[in-house]
Amino acid sequence: MVETVKWTPEGVVLIDQTKLPRTVEFVTCRTYEEVAEAIRTMVVRGAPAIGVTAAMGVALGVLHTPAAELDNAFAKICETLAATRPTAVNLFWAIDRMKRLYESLRGASAERIREAMVAEALRVYEEDIAVNRAIGRHGAPLVPDGRSVLTHCNAGALATAGYGTALGVVRAAVEAGKRVHVFADETRPFL
Repeated sequence: MVETVKWTPEGVVLIDQTKLPRTVEFVTCRTYEEVAEAIRTMVVRGAPAIGVTAAMGVALGVLHTPAAELDNAFAKICETLAATRPTAVNLFWAIDRMKRLYESLRGASAERIREAMVAEALRVYEEDIAVNRAIGRHGAPLVPDGRSVLTHCNAGALATAGYGTALGVVRAAVEAGKRVHVFADETRPFL
């Protein structure tokens, strides 16, 4: 499975989609500012992938903020990430989810907050893959063997945490042994 975004001890690792299709390169974001820049400059693309990346960016920011500065810094972390792509719905959904968690942890130790934020970002990642696989599982029976499918926009593994939404259906159909031809009427390499 392609991992568009991944949490590692070094930071958030992204496939640099500005280099595709000629080169497959990975970028490691070690700060929330680097995550914000990666979203803004389209290193990561696709609404689900942007949302997962933003959740990880919030967690990364919290992880590297001194305890005494956490409350003041949290708002700035969220504002910085929110300003990256004003039309990305999943971006705001993920940031709002992280904000709700942070608010629920008022009075907790900085260590507890950090652990909870990282765990939540990883849940956002895991949920995205699970939802995509469910879309594929439920949609694959609707695709007859030997048929063609027309897709539009960024809906494959690169647009998500790793499986694909609309193309997840095609992927699941192929995994089930079906022959499917895909017409991609729109491609968006970074120009």
